[in-house]
Amino acid sequence: MSTIQITCKNVSLGYEATTVVRDLNFIVSEGDYLCILGENGSGKSTLVKALLGLKSQQSGEITFGNSIGKNEIGYLPQQTIVQRDFPASVREIVQSGCMNRCGLRPFYNQEEKKLASDMMEKLQITHLARRCYRELSGGQQQRVLLARALCAARKMLLLDEPVTGLDPKATLEMYELIARLNREDQITIIMVSHDMQAAVKYASHILHIGGKQLFFGEKEAYLNSKVGKAFLEASDAGGDST
Repeated sequence: MSTIQITCKNVSLGYEATTVVRDLNFIVSEGDYLCILGENGSGKSTLVKALLGLKSQQSGEITFGNSIGKNEIGYLPQQTIVQRDFPASVREIVQSGCMNRCGLRPFYNQEEKKLASDMMEKLQITHLARRCYRELSGGQQQRVLLARALCAARKMLLLDEPVTGLDPKATLEMYELIARLNREDQITIIMVSHDMQAAVKYASHILHIGGKQLFFGEKEAYLNSKVGKAFLEASDAGGDST
């Protein structure tokens, strides 16, 4: 039986007096690929912040198993225009993922530099090491940020709409890369997405929220559920189900 890494029990989230999503109950186990689906405003990003410890829940509890802590989750946020124009080299950005390992040291040691190099090699961006980040394509930039996230933590990755703004080729490459990290490196994936087709193809588990929890379970069960069938039909019809 897989080790449970995160347990979410009776959790409600929101801002001040407003509740965005209520009664979340789900678990994330080691090696899972969990896709979080839902409409815009359904609470997906709020849940991401709560899992990262950046936001407190209104009620309920989020607990981490002994095998993982909040500081062991790598995070790939949605990019902003300002971030896309960041004037640093690829190597500098990837190495910055090691910052939490440095403690009070104002420099990276050999082990951290090697980790950054290994992650660049894994994501096939070693040849870009000296390039300025803002000169890269969208797909290359996402690989750089993913390498940085892997330097920060290698047990779990939390990805918030990781293919936004990418062309179809870069989108497919990013999805395949994430799937390989999950499959070969046994890295647990939690991905917020509006892409139903990708969820159906790659995820092992689905959490569908919309003001409350509409579904949590294995992908196959989701596809046979009422909410899953309805969401898939809307997606197939060409409507953007974000």
